[in-house]
Amino acid sequence: MTKRRERFLGGEAAGYGPSLTGADYGEVFLEEWRWSTARLEDGAVRDIGDSAERGLSLRLLRREGPRVETLFGSSQNASPAAAARLRERLLPGAPRRGPDFGAAQCSAPACRIDPATVPLERKLALLRAIDRAARDISPLVRQVTAVYGDRRKDTRLLNSEGADLSQSRVSTNLKVSVVAGRDGMLQTAMEVIGAQRGYEVFDDESALRAARRAAARAVAKLDAPKAKAGEMAVILAASAGGTFIHEAIGHSLEADHVQEGSSPAYRGMRGKAVAPETITVVDDPTLPFQRGSFVFDDEGVPARATELVKDGVLTDFLYDRATALREGRASNGHGRRESFASRPIPRMSNLYIAPGKDDPAKIIKELKSGLLVTRMGGGQVDTASGEFVFEVDEGWRVENGVVKHLVRDANLLGVGPEALRSIDRVGWDIGWGVGVCGKEGQSVAVSDGQPTIRMPKLVVGGSHD
Repeated sequence: MTKRRERFLGGEAAGYGPSLTGADYGEVFLEEWRWSTARLEDGAVRDIGDSAERGLSLRLLRREGPRVETLFGSSQNASPAAAARLRERLLPGAPRRGPDFGAAQCSAPACRIDPATVPLERKLALLRAIDRAARDISPLVRQVTAVYGDRRKDTRLLNSEGADLSQSRVSTNLKVSVVAGRDGMLQTAMEVIGAQRGYEVFDDESALRAARRAAARAVAKLDAPKAKAGEMAVILAASAGGTFIHEAIGHSLEADHVQEGSSPAYRGMRGKAVAPETITVVDDPTLPFQRGSFVFDDEGVPARATELVKDGVLTDFLYDRATALREGRASNGHGRRESFASRPIPRMSNLYIAPGKDDPAKIIKELKSGLLVTRMGGGQVDTASGEFVFEVDEGWRVENGVVKHLVRDANLLGVGPEALRSIDRVGWDIGWGVGVCGKEGQSVAVSDGQPTIRMPKLVVGGSHD
């Protein structure tokens, strides 16, 4: 029985692997993070937060036939004694020596202005300027809510394959929500800015422009008629972001859903056509500055782009180590966890439909009657049935190729696999959205994108008048 020593955040860790534990894979994961947030509503600061946390986890994977057993433990105490206690829980009778964790030596991603160096008053001044910018659009603006957040996350991972990996990520984000009202009617609109960048993301007044866009849209919807309900052609503009591909398709391509049978539409479909030949779907965590990007995933697998659908044919799923081990293959680097206290599970990072060859303007001109969606709201999907529902934050009625007028209170309903197959136009443009994806009680940052696409028949929820 041999032991291996590794440097781990300034200390030494007794290594462990299959030879010591009987496991197929083992890891120790340390995380340190700090965040700050501020919320302004109706011109007043409601919440200010500033926090930091540090912890570790130990995990082992053992394959037993078609099953993979996971042994997992975590602690907010990152001391050697805490590591030893966790190790004893996972490996009764194994040596009690644990890693000695020191301060992280990871360097932060390139950013011109570290948010941690920006005074709180400067952040609050930005929120107040956002409030004024939104209210200056119209006296019909009733409420403005602006939420600022920044976060730095340092991680270090040692595993039984001999890896000793570290990375740091700094992200900055802002969400602006506006409520406009008149004669008892209220309409809302929202804009989100987010990236793995520093405070310089606000240097070009992007925050103020976002506030004005949200306010103008909320006010405009007060005069807009309700969307007509029914089945019709729908164009999702690139500016709508990739909510559609994320919710309607992305979750169904996560390997755990497929293996558990909760994504029946794609089980056994690898190598078969699931979409038109014009559709290629990629998840790429290597894209610079995108919210879902990383150098390696939370299991130490190097990041790389994964083609899930190539020219309409299903080619792969999103795997973490556990789901890959079940199939006797390697992970493709999509094991993500919310924190050290969470087990990694297959997750999306930056998912998008690749641009096609159609002219976006021509796609609209060819539409005889239907709905043009230029901003999406929230959405959700049932992976077992594929049924989805999305809110439309900004939609327009189109008649004979002409954008006629704004509509309100619309949502989109359908079945993901069917909607994907129905796409008959794919633009050469692409637009991105940012957000937080929830799954099994864990939330991770993601980006999603798509070109302008057309679906000839989709159910639009709205008015029957």
